[in-house]
Amino acid sequence: MVDRRVHRGAHPDDARLFSQQALPALRESVFDLSWLLTRGYAGRSSLALVGDRWRLEKRQRLAVRRCACSEAERRARLSRVVPASVLRGATIWIDGFNLLTTIETALGGGVLLGARDGSLRDMASLHGSYRIVAETGPALSALSDVLEGRGIAACHWLLDAPVSNSGRLAALLREHAQRRGLPWQVEVRRGVDAALERLGEEAIVVSADSRIMERAARIWPLAREVVRTLRPTPWILDLG
Repeated sequence: MVDRRVHRGAHPDDARLFSQQALPALRESVFDLSWLLTRGYAGRSSLALVGDRWRLEKRQRLAVRRCACSEAERRARLSRVVPASVLRGATIWIDGFNLLTTIETALGGGVLLGARDGSLRDMASLHGSYRIVAETGPALSALSDVLEGRGIAACHWLLDAPVSNSGRLAALLREHAQRRGLPWQVEVRRGVDAALERLGEEAIVVSADSRIMERAARIWPLAREVVRTLRPTPWILDLG
């Protein structure tokens, strides 16, 4: 099916699935799943057990899985977050699709998830396909403002080559950087996750991907910082 979306907005069922009435069960589910993961139980079967207990629908289970983690995972990820004091003059490496879709979702009125590890995650699933939407331009502008405010010296954007339209997005990023005089380098390549995980001890990585957060030496939760600047206030569901 051709992707014809023009906005990165909410799913039609999200108002019901993530309402204030649903929030207590979702938070309890994240607690229960994290408890099981901490004790070494398998993720898939644990999610099924918790989801059945709290009668969660498929999309709610996805949200719970994205927010839960074991205690060891939580501590490991948080230990890699850099303080703001090290950002001025720094070079950062950006997991492009991961960061951009979160900010686009915030601007489009979609639900964002405040996870147990402090990350902000969206509910978007690319499934090998990305589409530039109405929120892409404003997302880049908001992101650029934060980067300039932090005095970032250089940004390396990495985009997954197998994702459709990665070349178009790369061209848009380069055009935006040139127009604003930003020190951005954009690379379309295979194996973005592995590349970010293998960077050296001094590299600062921007990603909310749980695997990358556990393997990269230093992490900056840039999405959360950008989303804080947006108006009107985005829809953030704190399940952490």
